[in-house]
Amino acid sequence: MPVAWRIMTAMTHWPLTRQDIARPAYRSVAQGIAAAIDAGSLRPGDRLPPHRDLAWRLGVSVQTVSRAYEELIRADLISGEVGRGSFVKSGPRELVELPWFRAAADRQPIDLSMMTPVRLPQIAEAWQAALGRIAQRPPDEAMYSFRPRRTMAHYGGLATAWLARCGMVVPAQRILITNGCTSALMVALMSTAQPGDEIATESYTCHTLKPAIRHLHLRMRGIACDARGMLPEALAAAARASGGKLRAVFLLPSGGGPQARIVDRERREELAAAAAESGLIVIESDVLGALAPRRPPPVASFAPERSFYLTGLTKCLSPGLRLGFLVMPDSLAERALNRHLSVAWMATPMIAEIAAEMIDSGLADGLLAAQRAELATRNRLAQRVLGDRSTGFAHGLHRWLPLPQGADEAALLGAALDRGIALAPGSGFSVTDRGPALRLCLGGVPLRELEEAMTVVETILPRV
Repeated sequence: MPVAWRIMTAMTHWPLTRQDIARPAYRSVAQGIAAAIDAGSLRPGDRLPPHRDLAWRLGVSVQTVSRAYEELIRADLISGEVGRGSFVKSGPRELVELPWFRAAADRQPIDLSMMTPVRLPQIAEAWQAALGRIAQRPPDEAMYSFRPRRTMAHYGGLATAWLARCGMVVPAQRILITNGCTSALMVALMSTAQPGDEIATESYTCHTLKPAIRHLHLRMRGIACDARGMLPEALAAAARASGGKLRAVFLLPSGGGPQARIVDRERREELAAAAAESGLIVIESDVLGALAPRRPPPVASFAPERSFYLTGLTKCLSPGLRLGFLVMPDSLAERALNRHLSVAWMATPMIAEIAAEMIDSGLADGLLAAQRAELATRNRLAQRVLGDRSTGFAHGLHRWLPLPQGADEAALLGAALDRGIALAPGSGFSVTDRGPALRLCLGGVPLRELEEAMTVVETILPRV
């Protein structure tokens, strides 16, 4: 079910009337029910009318209602139970859980809810230059390739060159090129665990891990953290208590996690050792890639025999460069390759060609330097406006804003939105820690709007 028709429809009331129905009728019925669910007019557990009753009420055929209900079942919004009827699904729906703001067509706030690089003019210039050069000599590998191993071999140099910038020096045969970090994460999880197994993660984690865990029928176990990151002794204790169910630990040690924290070298080594002693696989997500200069080596470099390491280009160069790199442990490389074949076949060669052109020509390094410079300015601005209320690092894409205990996170989000500012709730990233917080992203709006938005946020924050 396309997201667009779920969030753009104006039918948020229930029950529907004949005046709500447009052609095609089945889609109109499904739209109306989905909108009523999102608006809260239909609640989890509510029973929908029988097909024949709703068809009579709306003046449509029974087949039309049946097809609408089938669409809603496929979208995981309702369930059909033989002999009992159709019910609004209880439990979380990932479309509702996404922590960023979904703007209606008639309202565009200053959006600090989604983590993107700064929209610099250099990005368009780099794309124009790269595409212009490729157009003069379009490579066969980008136009005709349908063999994953051949494509991997052709773009292996691209992968090793970029990973070296991230502190990972590995041979090309240990690298899988994917369509972004989310694809790489799914492959790593599928290669590591089976349904019913557990994955350890920090008390706040990235929003993409939650639906991935759910879709693969895994379980997530939050591990206690301190100011330096996950506690190695808590990880080891959780592994012992799991009875062998804890299979891997998911880490975000390089500023890409909700709390924008860069874990120091000593803690990284301790986590790698704790994983090894507990028999756990490390899945290290480094979505910011080379954006943070002079950072400690990846956790995966301390335990390469049991680590997946993933990074990409979308957060540090351009959202349109949806290319990811997954470094695999030798023992699981063949399994990971097969999992990737089953769900994605291969990364898009043309995107890989554009990325290779940017990296080989130096355009990528120019974009990286420009992003770092602009983000340093924006983080200084956040520090000046918000003071020590927020945490982050000099070249980060966002700031983390813990709120006082008892603060009403939802009320603050609503107050900010009333003032034209969209923020991400801390609860959207929470695993075990329930302390109220906000995430403010720095890259998606012009600098002037960012300063205006942060000034507004500062005025509505509760005073300690």
